[in-house]
Amino acid sequence: MLTLRFSAQDLARTRFGHSPLWEVVTSVEALKDPGGKPLHLGWARDTRAALPAVDLSLLFALVPIPTLYVPSFLTPVPQTESPSLAEELATLAATPAELVRADLARLTGPPNASLAAPVAELYRDPADGLARLADQIRAYWEVAIQPHWSRIQRLVEGEVLYRARSIARGGAAELFEALHPQVSWADDTLRVRHRNYEATRTLDGGRGLVLVPTVFVWPGVFSQSTPPRQPGLVYPPRGIAALWETPRDRAPDALAALLGRSRAGLLAELGSPASTTELAARTGMPAPTVSHHLTTLRAAGLAASHRTGRTVLYLRTPLGEALLNGG
Repeated sequence: MLTLRFSAQDLARTRFGHSPLWEVVTSVEALKDPGGKPLHLGWARDTRAALPAVDLSLLFALVPIPTLYVPSFLTPVPQTESPSLAEELATLAATPAELVRADLARLTGPPNASLAAPVAELYRDPADGLARLADQIRAYWEVAIQPHWSRIQRLVEGEVLYRARSIARGGAAELFEALHPQVSWADDTLRVRHRNYEATRTLDGGRGLVLVPTVFVWPGVFSQSTPPRQPGLVYPPRGIAALWETPRDRAPDALAALLGRSRAGLLAELGSPASTTELAARTGMPAPTVSHHLTTLRAAGLAASHRTGRTVLYLRTPLGEALLNGG
């Protein structure tokens, strides 16, 4: 059990972030132990077949199974809302040698012959080892994550929008209480039920907690709370069961009879944020037709729009969710 005690300032500075490196690390775990993450079995099968014939031994050695600990330099808490992989790899490469060695020592205790050979080489020469690690992550990313990054981002964006609504309804208490079955909140204290970890920490300095929705962490949670690093909690976003679904009409027949097949189908697609262009590609409807139906769904209170840069994204409202699910 990890126990985190919050001050008012820590609560005020709690925020969201999405980390490409966290997706890499947790996806490696899913690839090495697909039985532990059955939701990603299809992805694991396809990725294993497509992995490049390059050395990934250091990356894989740093994510042991069972994954009780991953070196903290490989699992940064994002310092901005959505850093790029290049930005996180630059931070990784700049990790001081003493921090690299301290993190590696926690894998098996003091460095000795029990360290895997690629990890032992990283311990001996952190600068060269981190450069090799960054190259391996880039090669892995291009095959395992990049082809799916758009849909992963959309799911995470939908998660953040949903949690923002929960804060508006019930404040931080509702946010934390509904975050994950292993997470609970009471008396200004967040408790995370880890099976093999016990610690009590007070968030000091008003740094707050960074919540990091990550698709490949499903079904569990990870935490980062070792000083002096920024505390973070990594958890799976809502709607993850639909992550690998292929586009199809998922609207119930009764709802289609009420709204019309096209509008009901669009409502079914809005479990994660999507643009008019993306919805047109998914459904096969012309973009002007999609736009017309979305306007109607918005007017009925079943969908909401949110602008992200130059793109307008649409998402089901709680009323739309209830209607789709028969609630």
